[in-house]
Amino acid sequence: MSLHTSTSMRFFAVIPCAGFGSRAGTAMPKQYQPIAGLPMVVHTLNAFAGVQRISKGVLVLAPDDAHMDGVLTAHPLSLFSTSRTGGATRAESVLAGLRELLKQGAQDADWVLVHDAARCLVTPAQINALIDACQNDAVGGLLAHKLADTLKTEKNGRVAQTVDRADKWLAQTPQMFRIGLLLQALEHAGAVVTDEASAIESMGLSPLLVPGNAQNFKVTYPEDFALAAAFLNSRP
Repeated sequence: MSLHTSTSMRFFAVIPCAGFGSRAGTAMPKQYQPIAGLPMVVHTLNAFAGVQRISKGVLVLAPDDAHMDGVLTAHPLSLFSTSRTGGATRAESVLAGLRELLKQGAQDADWVLVHDAARCLVTPAQINALIDACQNDAVGGLLAHKLADTLKTEKNGRVAQTVDRADKWLAQTPQMFRIGLLLQALEHAGAVVTDEASAIESMGLSPLLVPGNAQNFKVTYPEDFALAAAFLNSRP
Protein backbone atom coordinates (compact mmCIF):
# COMPACT_ATOMS: atom_id res chain seq x y z
CA MET A 1 0.00 0.00 0.00
CA SER A 2 1.40 3.42 -0.87
CA LEU A 3 1.52 6.05 1.85
CA HIS A 4 -0.28 9.36 1.57
CA THR A 5 1.94 12.22 0.44
CA SER A 6 -0.14 15.09 1.73
CA THR A 7 0.87 17.17 4.73
CA SER A 8 -2.41 16.45 6.51
CA MET A 9 -2.46 14.61 9.82
CA ARG A 10 -1.64 10.93 9.36
CA PHE A 11 -2.14 7.91 11.61
CA PHE A 12 -0.24 4.63 11.57
CA ALA A 13 -0.29 1.50 13.69
CA VAL A 14 2.32 -0.85 15.15
CA ILE A 15 1.30 -4.19 16.65
CA PRO A 16 4.10 -6.08 18.40
CA CYS A 17 3.45 -9.79 17.78
CA ALA A 18 6.79 -11.40 18.62
CA GLY A 19 6.10 -12.86 22.06
CA PHE A 20 4.93 -16.31 23.07
CA GLY A 21 2.71 -15.63 26.10
CA SER A 22 3.89 -18.42 28.39
CA ARG A 23 1.27 -17.64 31.05
CA ALA A 24 -1.49 -18.54 28.58
CA GLY A 25 -0.60 -22.24 28.68
CA THR A 26 -0.95 -22.72 24.91
CA ALA A 27 1.17 -24.95 22.70
CA MET A 28 1.64 -22.17 20.15
CA PRO A 29 2.19 -18.42 20.67
CA LYS A 30 -1.06 -17.24 22.19
CA GLN A 31 -1.73 -14.64 19.49
CA TYR A 32 -2.35 -17.50 17.02
CA GLN A 33 -4.66 -19.47 19.28
CA PRO A 34 -8.17 -19.66 17.75
CA ILE A 35 -10.87 -17.64 19.51
CA ALA A 36 -14.44 -17.52 18.18
CA GLY A 37 -13.36 -19.14 14.93
CA LEU A 38 -10.32 -16.97 14.11
CA PRO A 39 -6.73 -16.70 15.32
CA MET A 40 -6.64 -14.13 18.10
CA VAL A 41 -4.43 -11.73 16.13
CA VAL A 42 -6.89 -11.67 13.22
CA HIS A 43 -9.60 -10.18 15.47
CA THR A 44 -7.10 -7.49 16.47
CA LEU A 45 -6.12 -6.71 12.89
CA ASN A 46 -9.77 -6.62 11.76
CA ALA A 47 -10.52 -3.95 14.37
CA PHE A 48 -7.82 -1.68 12.95
CA ALA A 49 -8.92 -2.42 9.38
CA GLY A 50 -12.26 -0.92 10.39
CA VAL A 51 -10.68 2.48 11.14
CA GLN A 52 -10.51 4.44 7.91
CA ARG A 53 -8.09 7.03 9.29
CA ILE A 54 -5.30 4.48 9.73
CA SER A 55 -3.02 4.86 6.69
CA LYS A 56 -0.92 1.75 7.24
CA GLY A 57 0.21 -0.65 9.95
CA VAL A 58 3.19 -2.86 10.72
CA LEU A 59 2.82 -6.22 12.42
CA VAL A 60 6.14 -6.97 14.11
CA LEU A 61 6.91 -10.71 14.19
CA ALA A 62 9.68 -12.78 15.71
CA PRO A 63 12.43 -13.57 13.17
CA ASP A 64 11.66 -17.30 13.47
CA ASP A 65 7.87 -16.98 13.45
CA ALA A 66 6.45 -20.20 11.98
CA HIS A 67 2.75 -19.39 12.22
CA MET A 68 1.96 -16.08 10.53
CA ASP A 69 2.46 -17.30 6.95
CA GLY A 70 -0.38 -19.77 7.39
CA VAL A 71 -2.57 -17.08 8.95
CA LEU A 72 -1.86 -14.74 6.03
CA THR A 73 -2.78 -17.41 3.51
CA ALA A 74 -6.19 -17.83 5.13
CA HIS A 75 -6.67 -14.17 6.09
CA PRO A 76 -4.78 -11.81 3.73
CA LEU A 77 -3.91 -8.40 5.16
CA SER A 78 -4.58 -5.18 3.29
CA LEU A 79 -3.75 -2.55 5.91
CA PHE A 80 -0.76 -4.25 7.57
CA SER A 81 2.63 -5.32 6.34
CA THR A 82 4.74 -7.75 8.35
CA SER A 83 8.27 -7.22 9.61
CA ARG A 84 10.28 -10.10 11.11
CA THR A 85 12.31 -7.76 13.30
CA GLY A 86 10.79 -8.44 16.70
CA GLY A 87 13.06 -8.38 19.74
CA ALA A 88 13.23 -10.06 23.11
CA THR A 89 11.09 -7.35 24.75
CA ARG A 90 8.00 -5.40 23.81
CA ALA A 91 9.98 -2.16 23.69
CA GLU A 92 12.48 -3.64 21.22
CA SER A 93 9.68 -4.87 18.98
CA VAL A 94 7.90 -1.51 19.03
CA LEU A 95 11.15 0.28 18.19
CA ALA A 96 11.62 -2.06 15.24
CA GLY A 97 8.07 -1.31 14.09
CA LEU A 98 8.60 2.44 14.32
CA ARG A 99 11.80 2.22 12.30
CA GLU A 100 10.01 0.13 9.68
CA LEU A 101 7.28 2.78 9.38
CA LEU A 102 9.91 5.47 8.82
CA LYS A 103 11.58 3.31 6.15
CA GLN A 104 8.22 3.04 4.41
CA GLY A 105 7.69 6.79 4.30
CA ALA A 106 6.09 7.79 7.59
CA GLN A 107 7.41 10.98 9.22
CA ASP A 108 8.45 11.87 12.77
CA ALA A 109 5.40 14.14 13.13
CA ASP A 110 2.91 11.42 12.15
CA TRP A 111 0.91 9.68 14.86
CA VAL A 112 1.34 6.00 15.66
CA LEU A 113 -1.05 3.80 17.61
CA VAL A 114 0.68 0.88 19.33
CA HIS A 115 -1.57 -2.01 20.29
CA ASP A 116 -1.21 -5.42 21.94
CA ALA A 117 -1.90 -8.31 19.58
CA ALA A 118 -3.53 -10.07 22.55
CA ARG A 119 -6.11 -7.30 23.12
CA CYS A 120 -8.37 -8.87 20.52
CA LEU A 121 -11.58 -7.31 21.88
CA VAL A 122 -10.71 -3.74 20.95
CA THR A 123 -13.26 -2.15 18.61
CA PRO A 124 -12.98 0.41 15.83
CA ALA A 125 -15.11 2.74 17.97
CA GLN A 126 -12.56 2.60 20.81
CA ILE A 127 -9.67 3.20 18.41
CA ASN A 128 -11.49 6.17 16.89
CA ALA A 129 -12.24 7.55 20.36
CA LEU A 130 -8.53 7.52 21.17
CA ILE A 131 -7.68 9.28 17.91
CA ASP A 132 -10.37 11.91 18.51
CA ALA A 133 -9.08 12.60 22.03
CA CYS A 134 -5.36 12.71 21.20
CA GLN A 135 -5.00 14.10 17.68
CA ASN A 136 -4.73 17.70 18.91
CA ASP A 137 -2.94 16.93 22.17
CA ALA A 138 0.63 18.08 22.67
CA VAL A 139 1.74 14.70 24.09
CA GLY A 140 -0.66 11.92 23.08
CA GLY A 141 -2.31 9.36 25.28
CA LEU A 142 -3.68 5.91 25.88
CA LEU A 143 -6.87 4.02 26.49
CA ALA A 144 -7.19 3.19 30.18
CA HIS A 145 -9.83 1.86 32.54
CA LYS A 146 -10.45 3.39 35.96
CA LEU A 147 -9.74 0.83 38.68
CA ALA A 148 -12.93 -0.54 40.23
CA ASP A 149 -11.53 -3.13 42.63
CA THR A 150 -9.95 -2.60 46.01
CA LEU A 151 -6.18 -2.60 45.54
CA LYS A 152 -3.75 -4.34 47.92
CA THR A 153 0.01 -4.52 48.23
CA GLU A 154 1.57 -7.81 49.33
CA LYS A 155 4.41 -8.96 51.55
CA ASN A 156 5.24 -12.65 51.96
CA GLY A 157 1.86 -13.71 50.61
CA ARG A 158 -0.16 -11.51 52.97
CA VAL A 159 -1.78 -8.10 52.64
CA ALA A 160 0.69 -5.39 53.52
CA GLN A 161 -1.50 -2.39 52.77
CA THR A 162 -4.72 -1.26 51.11
CA VAL A 163 -3.98 1.33 48.44
CA ASP A 164 -6.27 4.25 47.67
CA ARG A 165 -7.78 3.46 44.26
CA ALA A 166 -9.27 6.93 43.62
CA ASP A 167 -6.55 7.99 41.17
CA LYS A 168 -5.60 4.53 39.83
CA TRP A 169 -6.15 3.45 36.23
CA LEU A 170 -5.41 0.20 34.36
CA ALA A 171 -3.35 1.01 31.27
CA GLN A 172 -4.70 -0.46 28.04
CA THR A 173 -3.83 -0.10 24.38
CA PRO A 174 -3.82 1.40 21.80
CA GLN A 175 -1.37 4.03 23.02
CA MET A 176 -0.96 6.95 20.62
CA PHE A 177 2.05 9.25 20.26
CA ARG A 178 4.04 11.03 17.56
CA ILE A 179 6.43 8.61 15.89
CA GLY A 180 9.52 10.74 16.47
CA LEU A 181 8.73 11.43 20.11
CA LEU A 182 7.98 7.78 20.85
CA LEU A 183 11.15 6.63 19.09
CA GLN A 184 13.21 9.05 21.18
CA ALA A 185 11.42 8.05 24.38
CA LEU A 186 11.92 4.31 23.85
CA GLU A 187 15.59 4.81 23.04
CA HIS A 188 15.91 6.90 26.22
CA ALA A 189 13.99 4.53 28.51
CA GLY A 190 15.49 1.27 27.27
CA ALA A 191 14.03 -2.21 27.04
CA VAL A 192 12.69 -2.33 30.61
CA VAL A 193 9.51 -0.32 29.99
CA THR A 194 6.36 -2.40 29.58
CA ASP A 195 4.30 0.15 27.68
CA GLU A 196 4.80 3.21 25.50
CA ALA A 197 3.29 5.62 28.02
CA SER A 198 6.00 4.67 30.53
CA ALA A 199 8.65 5.63 28.00
CA ILE A 200 6.93 8.97 27.36
CA GLU A 201 6.71 9.54 31.12
CA SER A 202 10.47 8.97 31.39
CA MET A 203 10.86 12.11 29.26
CA GLY A 204 8.98 14.15 31.88
CA LEU A 205 5.72 14.21 29.89
CA SER A 206 2.21 13.25 31.01
CA PRO A 207 0.14 11.22 28.53
CA LEU A 208 -3.60 11.79 28.34
CA LEU A 209 -5.84 9.13 29.91
CA VAL A 210 -8.73 8.28 27.58
CA PRO A 211 -11.49 6.17 29.16
CA GLY A 212 -11.57 2.70 27.64
CA ASN A 213 -13.73 -0.34 28.32
CA ALA A 214 -13.37 -3.32 30.65
CA GLN A 215 -13.79 -5.66 27.67
CA ASN A 216 -10.52 -4.37 26.18
CA PHE A 217 -8.48 -6.70 28.37
CA LYS A 218 -5.29 -8.49 27.42
CA VAL A 219 -5.78 -12.23 26.98
CA THR A 220 -3.11 -13.55 29.35
CA TYR A 221 -4.25 -16.60 31.33
CA PRO A 222 -5.93 -19.84 30.19
CA GLU A 223 -9.33 -18.77 31.55
CA ASP A 224 -9.20 -15.54 29.50
CA PHE A 225 -9.75 -17.40 26.22
CA ALA A 226 -13.26 -18.53 27.10
CA LEU A 227 -14.17 -15.05 28.33
CA ALA A 228 -12.87 -13.42 25.14
CA ALA A 229 -14.77 -15.96 23.02
CA ALA A 230 -17.98 -15.25 24.91
CA PHE A 231 -17.68 -11.50 24.24
CA LEU A 232 -16.75 -11.97 20.57
CA ASN A 233 -19.59 -14.44 19.97
CA SER A 234 -22.08 -12.02 21.52
CA ARG A 235 -21.23 -9.26 19.04
CA PRO A 236 -23.27 -8.73 15.87
